[in-house]
Amino acid sequence: MNFDEIIKANKQNIKNIVRLITKKENEDIEQEVYIKLWKNADKYEERGSIKSWINTIAKNTSKDYLKSSVFKNEQYAESDETVLNNIKDKKCSPEAGLIITERQKTIINAVENLKPKFKEAIMLCEIYGYTYEEASKKLNCPIGTIKSRIFNAKKELAEVLQDLIER
Repeated sequence: MNFDEIIKANKQNIKNIVRLITKKENEDIEQEVYIKLWKNADKYEERGSIKSWINTIAKNTSKDYLKSSVFKNEQYAESDETVLNNIKDKKCSPEAGLIITERQKTIINAVENLKPKFKEAIMLCEIYGYTYEEASKKLNCPIGTIKSRIFNAKKELAEVLQDLIER
């Protein structure tokens, strides 16, 4: 097994799985997945696809993290921080609240105005956290088509939302 190629081919998929399960990006978990892949390479049996094997390791590693004491301690720290942020947010000026609401409406409108095929691909992969493989099965089209649609959707959104990006 060439680990550089495996990592390059599955990096985004691992990142998506970790984000989907833990609800945030976490490079430490991704690194843990790579270490487990390397340590368990000799246990891989070519009965299924290597991608399924990697996905299983990524899912299990993410779930283990959620069960860990490290995660639970982070949750307590984050909940204190969230309380403080919520207190600060309540003092947000009406003008700032209006600006935030308008930005959200603009973004939602831009996504709604995408071509239907672009919209469904971007919603599945970027909003709902589906992997490219899962989205391709759900939409019954090749993974390359999903990647192309997402690329084109992001390109179109970048053009439409140029004003928001530059602020």
